[in-house]
Order: sequence, then structure tokens, then C-alpha cells
Amino acid sequence: MTAAAAIVDCPERARFEWSIGEHVAIVTYRRVGQVLWLTHAGVPAALSGRGVGSELVAAVLQQIRERGERVVPVCSFIAHYIERHPQVQDVLAPTSTGADPA
Repeated sequence: MTAAAAIVDCPERARFEWSIGEHVAIVTYRRVGQVLWLTHAGVPAALSGRGVGSELVAAVLQQIRERGERVVPVCSFIAHYIERHPQVQDVLAPTSTGADPA
């Protein structure tokens, strides 16, 4: 599976989607200017344990980097992914981004 080309940003739904067969893995967000607050990563149970979540998050972060945007990882899975992969930490927003835009 290669997520990079298959990830679609659906701003009207405030989420990135990756269709894999009949399943859809997602990363939801809230946008504040050029910062995306990544609120949830979801992988269908049928795809669990295959690394789909990690591949999804890596591809989403790459797409965000290429657009010149930054992230605040609200979702614990995404936060842990970023902690374990220093090569993606450049996409983190500065801590002065303020409170969660709930």
C-alpha cells in the first residue's frame, strides 16, 4: 500500500481520506489559518495491525509540509508518531499557536 498518492484532503469534511478497497482511513482536523489541529486518526478494524495508521499519518504530514502548513497534534496516535519520527517534527506549529480552537 502506498498512501502518498491516494490521500485526499476533503476540506468540506475537515479530514484527509485514504480509500483502501471498501474501507476509508481518515485523519480529521480543525484549520486555523495555516495550522491544522489534527484531532483524530481512524483506521477501520479490518485494516488494523497492518501499519495503515502510521502510513496514513506519514503521508498526511508530508502533504501538509508540501503546502507550507503546520500542525498541532491533538490526537495521541499522531502525537506519538511525531515523537517517534524526528524527521517530521519540522511540521509542528510553534507553541504560540494558542488554545485548541474547539
